[in-house]
Amino acid sequence: MQEDMRVLLKPVRTDMELEEELITGCCKKDRKAQRKLYDLYAGQMLVVAMRYVKAQDEAEDILQEAFIKVFKNIETFRKESSLFFWIKKILVNTALNHQRSKLYMYPMVDVDEMRSLQQQETTLSGYRYQELLGFIHRLPDGCRVIFNLFAIEGYGHKEIAKMLNISEGTSKSQYSRARLLLKEMINSEDELRYGTFK
Repeated sequence: MQEDMRVLLKPVRTDMELEEELITGCCKKDRKAQRKLYDLYAGQMLVVAMRYVKAQDEAEDILQEAFIKVFKNIETFRKESSLFFWIKKILVNTALNHQRSKLYMYPMVDVDEMRSLQQQETTLSGYRYQELLGFIHRLPDGCRVIFNLFAIEGYGHKEIAKMLNISEGTSKSQYSRARLLLKEMINSEDELRYGTFK
């Protein structure tokens, strides 16, 4: 009975304590701590990487490269944000570096007058995550990267312009183009699924 009470009274580790333990272990280059940290976040980070590239093996390369940077620089983590967001930022920057050569091969033109998007919003209900990811993968590289950074990661156009060394107008026009292309893809898919009603 007394032993049962000790088990019940044993303090439970919080997520913050586990995170702190993993950070300390990784700073000491402890392989077990590195493995636990990787296992904890790799799945979520692979999902992020998949939004930037079309092939699973490319996403896995980005993931591996990002975690090498995480382990190399973990001592610089200042706890100004959660560990998750710090790792995610490293992963996004790694994905951008991976895409940078492709982006320069396909110049992003600063379009002054974009075809205005209709007010009607495209409904995304009825589409699974993999289908939506498929639509995003079909975007041209420049549009896809900017759409991910703005619509999904939450960066502003000014930040994106700085990250990609482009003008703010180019970021805005590429985002508008991405939305227009996605809307056309979804409308086309809807027509195939449900037919056109007149």
